[in-house]
Amino acid sequence: MISEKLQKGQLLIAEPSIIGDLSFNRSVILLADHNQDGSVGFIINKPLKYTINDLVPDVEANFKIYNGGPVEQDNLYFIHNIPDLITDSVEISNGIFWGGNFELTKDLINTGKIKKDNIRFFLGYTGWSPQQLEQEMKSNSWILSENLYKNKIIGKSSTDFWKEKILEIGGDYVIWSNAPENPILN
Repeated sequence: MISEKLQKGQLLIAEPSIIGDLSFNRSVILLADHNQDGSVGFIINKPLKYTINDLVPDVEANFKIYNGGPVEQDNLYFIHNIPDLITDSVEISNGIFWGGNFELTKDLINTGKIKKDNIRFFLGYTGWSPQQLEQEMKSNSWILSENLYKNKIIGKSSTDFWKEKILEIGGDYVIWSNAPENPILN
């Protein structure tokens, strides 16, 4: 469902016209915060070749790491749906929470109390200065969509998520669903 008003918890679907931008081409972003100071989001459909154990060796799990965006890619961020277990987290919306006590989170993963459908890790984030995202919306860079998955989005498979969202939108977008990522190489 396409939405009209920017607010945290919504999804930003990259317009098919964003070609050649390695960060945002075919991206789906969970908007984690949006206010007068700017916006923050995490690209939720671009897994990297790393697992949490590759980056944090004392975590005994192979949860995938995702490219959260081009800002601060040397920092690890996470969202989750278990605020009763991970303290000090901030609710984004619909039962999705951002961050929290990382030491506790590592222990909970190692003891099997956190499963891969409960948490998603990102290197970096996507950020916009005040009014920047609004300007990008006016220039048709993004399609704003309600997050109908609520907190289940964390376990959502990522490989075809952009295509699924484009097909849901329908209309003139359907033709883009099977187009190659870079049409010039077709």
